[in-house]
Amino acid sequence: MGILADVNRSDVLLFCLLTPEKAVVVSHSRPHSVSPVYAEPLTGTWMGPAQQPLVFRVLQGRFGFLAHRAAVANGAPIMQKVLPVRNRQGRIIAALCIETNLIEHERQRRRSKVFQWAVRQLQQMAARGELSDAASLTPFGEHDGIILVDRRQCIRYASGIATNLYRRIGIMEGLVGKRLSELGTHDAEIVAPVFDGSHCVQQETDEGGRTWIKRGVPVLAVMEGWKRWSVLEPLLVQHLERRVQASLILIRDTTESRRKEQEIKVKTALIREVHHRVKNNLQTIAALLRMQARRSQSEETRQALQEGINRILSVAVVHEFLAHEEANAVSLRDVATKIVRQIRQGIVAPDQQIHITIEGDDVLLPSQQATSCALIINELLLNSIEHGFQGRMGGRITLAIGVQDSNVRLSVQDNGQGLPADFDLRTAGNLGLQIVRTLVQDDLKGTFSLENTQDGVIAVISFPKGISGGD
Repeated sequence: MGILADVNRSDVLLFCLLTPEKAVVVSHSRPHSVSPVYAEPLTGTWMGPAQQPLVFRVLQGRFGFLAHRAAVANGAPIMQKVLPVRNRQGRIIAALCIETNLIEHERQRRRSKVFQWAVRQLQQMAARGELSDAASLTPFGEHDGIILVDRRQCIRYASGIATNLYRRIGIMEGLVGKRLSELGTHDAEIVAPVFDGSHCVQQETDEGGRTWIKRGVPVLAVMEGWKRWSVLEPLLVQHLERRVQASLILIRDTTESRRKEQEIKVKTALIREVHHRVKNNLQTIAALLRMQARRSQSEETRQALQEGINRILSVAVVHEFLAHEEANAVSLRDVATKIVRQIRQGIVAPDQQIHITIEGDDVLLPSQQATSCALIINELLLNSIEHGFQGRMGGRITLAIGVQDSNVRLSVQDNGQGLPADFDLRTAGNLGLQIVRTLVQDDLKGTFSLENTQDGVIAVISFPKGISGGD
């Protein structure tokens, strides 16, 4: 149905009769080559005789083979063609309805008689279930060309788009009347299995420096001596001998799209290499600061250097993910897991029994938002460890990630000692909290709260996903 809708430039619907007054659309194929008649798929829609009188006549056997009718769909005039679908015993079990807007119908009428014959055969093949393997073909688009060749591999029809495509590879003269072997292309390789096996074929070929996708579609027709009987005795059609009389070659030039895909791959590889080098440089800086911290005689200096190291490594985590992932989106849960691991290794003392757990759903963020969140998670965890569990040998920190009302919600809750009675987040002089407040307000355009609970302190960050100061 899909390839028929594309080549016929029509909507193709399959109706089944469930009651004398009710039929349902069990399948609806909309064309890629032209604007469809219906804006939305009708699969599952119920209709009655008043809406589809011709469909009901065919389903009830009041037309033997096919029927035409002018109709209106969505306020626009259409031409409707309905073919019966029969089982092996010849009983009508469905109706194949082909609906074409009036402009496309007139265009089709003006096309080559040979092409019109091929389209009629495709319609009959679809009704007989002989185009089932065409579902594996890529859709036929409005910028694709069509060639029809007979069994002698002589071109009987070529669309204007097909003629222009061949001109791009240096074949300037007309195509109709030429044999495929004269073109110097891979067309003969496409149609050979079509004529031999009566099945559809698709290949990607290189033609004169252009990349083409070619699809071969068999055109089966009743043998010449049976044509008259196939019209007079529709039940005989189930048993008549048919053969591949011709083949359609559908051609798409994918040169530009492939070139763009290659450019994107190269750019992606370069960007990933940049992220890898940035990550390595940040880790080198962290290593240098770690060496400096070990040589320092001042505990306050060592602590300040360690905090700086953690901030640098938090940013490095995001670049590490971007260096390995093809997409620009970063998993916030993966980032949080990596930061928690770093804090356990570098900050939490071996004799401190502080358990850090991560809960909630995973959230994918753009790289800039992920970088801000990495720093925020790092600062909030360090703040809980440094202030919530000061003088304590153990405790619990829960990091929760989720989405609420289209906003990303990030919370860090500990069961340590609470905030001082006179604490005010707006005037807090803690550098870590100042960093968090700045990142939330300026970069993430969100809100930040820090308050006591019955069991410690909870910090809550909320911001709209995908919006940041750099966008």
